[in-house]
Amino acid sequence: MAVADLKIRVLVAKPGLDGHDRGAKVIARALRDAGMEVIYTGLRQTPEMIVSAALQEDVQVIGLSILSGAHNAIVPRVMDLLKQNKMDDVLVLVGGIIPDQDIDALKKLGVAAIFQPGTAMDDIVKFIRANVKGAGVAS
Repeated sequence: MAVADLKIRVLVAKPGLDGHDRGAKVIARALRDAGMEVIYTGLRQTPEMIVSAALQEDVQVIGLSILSGAHNAIVPRVMDLLKQNKMDDVLVLVGGIIPDQDIDALKKLGVAAIFQPGTAMDDIVKFIRANVKGAGVAS
């Protein structure tokens, strides 16, 4: 298989104690429908579980779906673990209920984009395709 034939691999995770995963499942399905390979980790994932799964699955993108308000605790830990594992090339996206005043701080940590409720699925797909490192990757 040529490099250009490889699919974009995305890990979708629900960190923290949040028990609502409908949005994460909708996103996972939309990314799959767009031709990406999606690994959905399920509910109540710790940052350590998320980064370990991302490492094992060799993903290019991590999508964190957070509705619980714990993003200011969870995201810095995920970003730190990615750095420790030399996974600086992984694109990190955060979706969910993220107050506008928290967006700049998350981006300073290295989050590539924040998708709030109402974001069109096509916009998320386009963002991933445009920003995954290794432009020869098919989607």
